[in-house]
Amino acid sequence: MKNFFEKKKQPQVQEPMDLDAVMKKFDRESNIRIWEGKPKMVVSSILAIFALFCIYVTLFTSWLEEIRLTSFVAFIILIGYIVFPAKKGEQKVNHMPWYDIVLMLLGTGSFLYYTVNAITIIQQGSNFNTIQIIIGLVGILSLAEVCRRSVGVPILIVLGCLLVYALIWGLSNPTLGGKLNYAIRYLFYSKEGIFSTPINVCSKFIVVFIIFGAFLERTGIADFFINISNAVVGGFSGGPAKVAVVASAMEGMVSGSSVANTVGSGSVTIPLMKKTGYKPEFAAAAEASASTGGQIMPPIMGAAAFLMADYVGVPYSNIVVRAILPAVLYFAGVFITVHLEAKKEGLRGLTREELPRIKPLLKQIYLLLPLILLVYLVGTSQRSIQYAAAIAIIVAIVVSLFNKENRITPKRIWEALAAGGQGMITVAAACGVAGMIAGTITMTGLANMMINGIVALAGDQIIIALVLTMLCCIVLGMGVPTTANYCIMAATCAPILIRMGVPTLAAHFFVFYFGIVADLTPPVALAAYAGAAIAQANPMKTAFTATKLAIGAFIVPYVFALNPAMLFIDTTPGAIVLICITSLVGIFAVSASLEGWFKCHMKWYERVLSLIGGLLLIYPGLVTDITGLAFVAVMVVMQFVDKNREKKTV
Repeated sequence: MKNFFEKKKQPQVQEPMDLDAVMKKFDRESNIRIWEGKPKMVVSSILAIFALFCIYVTLFTSWLEEIRLTSFVAFIILIGYIVFPAKKGEQKVNHMPWYDIVLMLLGTGSFLYYTVNAITIIQQGSNFNTIQIIIGLVGILSLAEVCRRSVGVPILIVLGCLLVYALIWGLSNPTLGGKLNYAIRYLFYSKEGIFSTPINVCSKFIVVFIIFGAFLERTGIADFFINISNAVVGGFSGGPAKVAVVASAMEGMVSGSSVANTVGSGSVTIPLMKKTGYKPEFAAAAEASASTGGQIMPPIMGAAAFLMADYVGVPYSNIVVRAILPAVLYFAGVFITVHLEAKKEGLRGLTREELPRIKPLLKQIYLLLPLILLVYLVGTSQRSIQYAAAIAIIVAIVVSLFNKENRITPKRIWEALAAGGQGMITVAAACGVAGMIAGTITMTGLANMMINGIVALAGDQIIIALVLTMLCCIVLGMGVPTTANYCIMAATCAPILIRMGVPTLAAHFFVFYFGIVADLTPPVALAAYAGAAIAQANPMKTAFTATKLAIGAFIVPYVFALNPAMLFIDTTPGAIVLICITSLVGIFAVSASLEGWFKCHMKWYERVLSLIGGLLLIYPGLVTDITGLAFVAVMVVMQFVDKNREKKTV
């Protein structure tokens, strides 16, 4: 069937630049060694075997935790050095420098030493000899280097600063050697450092979902998301931008990278937005803000939902349900803004000839079956999270058999396993380093100092604590992947809000949201910069525009921190319905105020009325709802009057 997405290959909709170059520039995971021929087969086999190992261990074994985690990280070190070179740039084909081989063997060996001697190490208490301390140091450094190669430097800067603090001021041992000895034992040989909650959750839950995502990708579901979004909203005013929002929301359910989302769907939507009439900065910002929002969209939420469930101590399904309304408000805000921008600029949608036909697409609705089954199994708790993901993988293979173009053959199964194995490196390395960051904070007592400091500074004013926490989250989250980002926030910032009286779940959602928006917020804004590269737009203007589009991510967390009813905490079904309606009207009013357009250009006082009314409507409460509705109603009446005047003038 010839549809619109085959036409994107025609000259008039060419991609403005090399997408691989964009990914390599803004996404560390894309800077990998080049393997071809037999070496490529060997590397792919190692990655696939690792994926199978993870599935086997998490589903069918009851290994001692120290054995399971150390063997898992040993594998990560091994494949991390095989896949990622020491620096960016052109790589020699089938080449791995001797020093990388040495680092790989030393790092892998240090963790395997722990695996083999786990029982002895557990029983010996704090009596570690010099050789064991050296092995621990080698393990820590080798993991940090894999993290540098696959994730980047920002997260290591945070760890480095904390370790310097620990070795100079934070630990009570009188000698530097004694402090170093204690730090290595704490971070490498205990469950408070590398082998703490982040890597534990990663090895048990996240890895299976990464493999599931690799299989789901091969069913062609990403193209289906874009096609179905085009068929549904592509013909409306400013259609391509709305496609970007809807498709990114759906892709976010299975993807864990803001940059990958931006480049993946943006390669199609951004050129189309420009062709329709959107300014390059706005087109790039719309895609980046929608793609970043994929990290907060249930059920996957960039894999952070699994970590949150473990930290907070509630079922995973509970986290997913409570995340729905905030995520809907976020995407509603972006969708409304691109709609108002299209109306303001008089932009059209795609023509009937450009749109894919809906009937052939409906025949592919079976592609959603793995996702639907996964959500059902997890939501009803009929199976563990791991088993639910494993069953969903099998279903993904089965549904692919009905699609000739994307049928998952035995060869493609092996490729999917290899892709899943490779996808684990970045997440696991980031989780390991995030565990060391949390461990260092705990080891030095810095967490209590931070909490006491901000609580003292804020006094009784919780809003001050929220603002300070937001700034910490944005700064610490810059350039850090979603999962590691949340781990750092959960260890450093969430306890501050909990101490101030914010419910535990609301506090964790708050820090998670503001850690995510670092991908849009200048000066780092990796997702915005990636979108700007595709659109050939000004990166900084794109980042500021994306921040405006993502305004929901800056407002909604304050609302559920101050009133957890938005997270369906301590409320009733009737109140939930009311919250949903008033919040959606409120986010519309806020978006209209920022865009400066409703029925026509808004005067400054109309924008103020709309902003205040929208914020009051988003905040749950009868008085705020009535007041906010009155403000918005006045603005709407004014806009209709202004519109009628314009018509009479014309």
